[in-house]
Amino acid sequence: MIWNQLLSFQRLNQKSDLAESTRSAFEQDYDRIIFSHPFRRLQDKTQVHPLPEHDFVHTRLTHSLEVSSVGRSLGRRVGEVLIQRHEDLSVKFSSHDFGTVVASASLAHDLGNPPFGHSGEDGLSDFFLHNEGQKYRPHFSEQEWTDLTHFEGNAQGFRILNKKQYQGLSLTLATLGAFTKYPCASLVLARDISRKSQKKFGFFKTEQELFNEMADQLGLIKRSENVWARHPLAFLVEAADDICYNIIDLEDGCRLGLVSVRDTIELLAAILGTDFNPEKAERIKSIDEKIGVLRAMAIGKLITDVVDVFLQNENAILLGSFDRALTDLGAYKDQLKQIIEISITKIYRARHVVEIESAGFEVLPGLLEEFIKAAEHLVKKNLASKYSNLARLLPVETTTVIQSNPDNTYLHFREVIDFISGMTDTHALSLYRKINGFET
Repeated sequence: MIWNQLLSFQRLNQKSDLAESTRSAFEQDYDRIIFSHPFRRLQDKTQVHPLPEHDFVHTRLTHSLEVSSVGRSLGRRVGEVLIQRHEDLSVKFSSHDFGTVVASASLAHDLGNPPFGHSGEDGLSDFFLHNEGQKYRPHFSEQEWTDLTHFEGNAQGFRILNKKQYQGLSLTLATLGAFTKYPCASLVLARDISRKSQKKFGFFKTEQELFNEMADQLGLIKRSENVWARHPLAFLVEAADDICYNIIDLEDGCRLGLVSVRDTIELLAAILGTDFNPEKAERIKSIDEKIGVLRAMAIGKLITDVVDVFLQNENAILLGSFDRALTDLGAYKDQLKQIIEISITKIYRARHVVEIESAGFEVLPGLLEEFIKAAEHLVKKNLASKYSNLARLLPVETTTVIQSNPDNTYLHFREVIDFISGMTDTHALSLYRKINGFET
């Protein structure tokens, strides 16, 4: 792969790749994402801890902003070295461009996540795997059914970023490529799960042609049918996410009393090594400030480490032979593994986290069942009047697509899933209660 091609300013389905004089095309990407409706909705979507009473516990929105900040640092520091290594890059690009692409892709990395965290993904999948949705199996191809039975937030994010409903986004190919951590379809023969890029998938059938076009223009290496090598900057987006959720989930867990202050300090000190000064830390009386300072220092260490790993493996990454998480190869992989183990046992299995997971398994399949019938009523007009009323709750762009494509059942389902997965936690819970008569 070639850096000049990978950093394409071009936007899908647009002829011109010219940017404004005051903002680069990549800066436009960042601004478009941050002002978009899907991004704003992340404010009320669960990260780990649901509907928190404490203002310092992270939502998907604050998490995304922090991942973007770390991503910008990673991109700029990598870019500084790459521009020295490849002199031709300095003609069109700066280290700032690398930072902005990674920051933009990082900002968007959770756009496709449904309400109620990962349990929301599982709830939408389980509707088709184990519940009422099984009866629809004969209507779909194997590819379509695999899409439906494996809801994937990354693929949903790619769909949102390219949906006509959000024409204002229309991101550059470079940002779209960096966004895509899993450049493959849901149904892949001989999936190689030893490759990090194939553990999940990055696009649904509805966006397959768009992905083909993007991959071709960026010069991504094609491994097999509907499988490509990652855009190199996707490794940095993944690392920014890994750094933030590992360190900041621990910080949230400490502040909620799920992990002791002593354990948290020890875990962060293990990353800081000789830079940890127990006496200086002891002089900081506020626990929140103390943990915050150590967290910031730990993130700084991890950023430097990830940059080193990326630069050491640049050639292999460009050849498509490198396919590991950067944090898994760094100097702090053992310390991060220990943090993950503590988080699993003490944070992710906490009572209130399990409760929100239960809500995801109940609320989202319930909404999906009702609104799929509402979509069916839009086309066939043969269901009870209840579904005529529910159809009025669908966004006008959703009903327009369904009625304009009356024979495309897969597209109908995708549109309904767009509607439900795009809800905030509060909206999904409130709507579920209302349509089931629990509240008025």
